[in-house]
Amino acid sequence: MAKVCRICGKGPLTGNNVSHAHNKNRRRWLPNLQNVRVATAGGNAKQVRVCTRCIRSGAVVKPAVKSV
Repeated sequence: MAKVCRICGKGPLTGNNVSHAHNKNRRRWLPNLQNVRVATAGGNAKQVRVCTRCIRSGAVVKPAVKSV
C-alpha cells in the first residue's frame, strides 16, 4: 500500500540525516496517514488513507452517524 494521501497526494520526502561531524546518511520523512471512513457521492462510506492535515482542514467529509 502506497504511503500517499488520497486527498492531497502528499507522499514521502527524502533527505539526509546530518551528524555533528557532518556525516550524511539518507533518510525519509513519511506523512502522518490515518485510515478514515469517508462519505462518497452515493451516500456510502469508504475507508481511505488520508493525512492529518486534510482531516484537520475539513477536506475529508465523514459519513453521518446513524442513530438507533
